[in-house]
Amino acid sequence: MSEAKVSPVETIKLESNYLRGTIAQELLDGNDGFSKASVQLLKHHGTYQQDNRDARSAARKAGESGKMHSFMVRTKVPGGKLTSRQLLAELDLCDELGDATLRLTSRQAIQLHGVLKGNLRQAIHRINQVQLTTLAACGDVSRNVMGCPAPYKRPMYQQVQALVEALAGHFTPRTPAYHELWIQDADTGKRQLAGGGTAAAEEAVEPIYGKVYLPRKFKMAVGFAWDNCVDLYTHDLGFLAVVRDGTITGYNVLAGGGQGTTPSNKSTFPALAKRLAFVTPEQAVAIAEAVVKVQRDFGNRADRKLARMKYLIHNWGLDAFKRKVEEYYGAALPAPEPDDVTGCHDHLGWDEQGDGKCFYGLNVENGRVLDNDRIQLKSALREICRRFDPGIRVTSYQSLLLTDLDPAVKGELEEILRRHRVRLSEDTSTVRRWSMACVALPTCGLAITDSERALPEILDQLEIELATLGLSREAFTVRMTGCPNGCVRPYNCDLGLVGKAVGRYTLLLGGRLTGDRPNFIFQNMVPAAQIVPTLVPLLIYFRQERLAGESFGDFCHRKGKDDLLARTEQAQAESES
Repeated sequence: MSEAKVSPVETIKLESNYLRGTIAQELLDGNDGFSKASVQLLKHHGTYQQDNRDARSAARKAGESGKMHSFMVRTKVPGGKLTSRQLLAELDLCDELGDATLRLTSRQAIQLHGVLKGNLRQAIHRINQVQLTTLAACGDVSRNVMGCPAPYKRPMYQQVQALVEALAGHFTPRTPAYHELWIQDADTGKRQLAGGGTAAAEEAVEPIYGKVYLPRKFKMAVGFAWDNCVDLYTHDLGFLAVVRDGTITGYNVLAGGGQGTTPSNKSTFPALAKRLAFVTPEQAVAIAEAVVKVQRDFGNRADRKLARMKYLIHNWGLDAFKRKVEEYYGAALPAPEPDDVTGCHDHLGWDEQGDGKCFYGLNVENGRVLDNDRIQLKSALREICRRFDPGIRVTSYQSLLLTDLDPAVKGELEEILRRHRVRLSEDTSTVRRWSMACVALPTCGLAITDSERALPEILDQLEIELATLGLSREAFTVRMTGCPNGCVRPYNCDLGLVGKAVGRYTLLLGGRLTGDRPNFIFQNMVPAAQIVPTLVPLLIYFRQERLAGESFGDFCHRKGKDDLLARTEQAQAESES
């Protein structure tokens, strides 16, 4: 690391001895939380320390004070692919050590919430016992690598999933600290790795990350032009499969995407990736390493708000960035092929895999798996996993694919879902299928307002208005976040709702389903109760003046902010007259 001024987090990582710090001692100190330094290091191990603001408020009313610490534990699931046994283990953990709910994320990972410090080691240990891991699910490293989850048996889909696994394995941190802290067998002193085996006793050196890891988080994805279900343009690094005659001949490399922004800092912005180069399948991992190392060595380590790779590319320009990547790789890279994204699928409902088996895509609203008096999704999934043992895939829309099913079980599987009051995907509105929200309040420390708890009611109202206008079958993305950090990618969708203040949101319009165009701020500080009334005049306008085949996002993009504002002002004036 350079002698230049760096952020405090950089010093914490440098002095941590490869992410060890004082975590081991603090696990035993009897406190309900960790020190500031350990909180930063724990992210690399896959867990965030959180403060439940609802619980804190209730405690204050009871005369108690202080934060109500608990932990979110995130399991890294490359490409969203896991087994029924692994999902059942996560469900057991959420009941036994968490808040009795599981959450599927927009990066195809799984989260436990409400884990107490005293149960943290047990939770992570048990996740590894079923050959999963939390290592690098968070932190300044390559995060969970995303990939199209569709279980089609065509070679191109299997090739994409193989690249996802190769990237995930290649960029997994090598430090023994994770195994020492969470997996080590106390009786033998051996460090049992996720997936089996033992680690050498000598300390490993990080061949890619070095002592201070990356300046900031780094996100990768692999997908298809006709099905950009993983939002390739929103990642630091994306690989778009170039297919000729049913075979992947290579990948267009996309670099520099990133959704987070800090409105008070005018130097920050959401960005979509730029088309960098074409690479062969054999080059893909090595090119990814070159890109990561360029970001490692030149990314901003002084200001974490400006540390993502998108800012490095913005400051240097794409040509200079490409030259540096070529230097690290050791060869020139050709320009991208003309292939680009053209479509997107949610993979919900029944579909055939191509091997005589079928899969069912189950919509999971906002990714929350729970049992309550309205829905018993957790119990339904337990029964389905035990009875049919399907493969499991988490989608980038926070939903589940149940794979490798015999077509003869369709009726029985649907009966299980209905009996547990789980709405079938076929009975779920189009707008709800294409929606998602982040966790936000009460546990996310960055949240300004509600998201997951607010969106369902907004969609209830929106469904009514869309039905009245005859627009129920229109597919457009709705994404809501509790803060501007953009965890569910709200800056390239048709309709983005970003928390601005308590109960108020920035309303963004003009992105699209394919995810390759940024949206624009339409209105700021819109109260939650006014979101749908604000949209209704625009939807009427869309119905009246859309072009043939034009989507809502494309319509808003074509008309532009000023025209749309004029229409809403006219509608308001007419309603008041």
